[in-house]
Amino acid sequence: MRKISLFAEDYGHEAFLAPLVRRMAGEQGVEVQLRSYSVRGGFGKVAAEFKQYAAEVLGYREHLPDLVLVATDANRDGFANRKRDLFRIAEAIQDRVVFAVPDPHIERWLLLDSAAFKRVLGIPCTTPDQKCARDRYKGLLVQAVAQSGATPLLGGMEYAEEIVKAMDLKRVKNYDASFCNLLEDLDSHFRVWLSRA
Repeated sequence: MRKISLFAEDYGHEAFLAPLVRRMAGEQGVEVQLRSYSVRGGFGKVAAEFKQYAAEVLGYREHLPDLVLVATDANRDGFANRKRDLFRIAEAIQDRVVFAVPDPHIERWLLLDSAAFKRVLGIPCTTPDQKCARDRYKGLLVQAVAQSGATPLLGGMEYAEEIVKAMDLKRVKNYDASFCNLLEDLDSHFRVWLSRA
């Protein structure tokens, strides 16, 4: 069984990424044990906590996770800049780190597959364009969930697991480069593990 640590910026990232990892692993026949570490407080807090985590985990080499998935929104910095900054922090364990950097926000990823949204909530959503405006995608997700007649008690993120299970990942990865990057990185790690089994 492969051990994966999920180091997420907030509940939204964890709600989306945990079922995505489990789904992809299951589809490829890889057994995984996922452990989540949620950090609150934005990118600065994520960077500081991840730096500490990376340093500490090296002290326990024999207990290193097989993969560390680090998740934070790109915000206005953009995907490439965020990934570069996190990669520098992860230097000592970079061979086992994958980055989930939604550009610009995780809520947009939930709105990428209108058909999956409809299967879960009964009506399709509008796939949003890619603009970075504070809380824009949170608002669009809340609005889409509310229009379905459901109550978005957790901003709509409470439907993340079901939407992820219903997504057509092969099709949706063509809609968003940051999502495609994550899917390809995870797929690559899973394939390597299978080849060594």
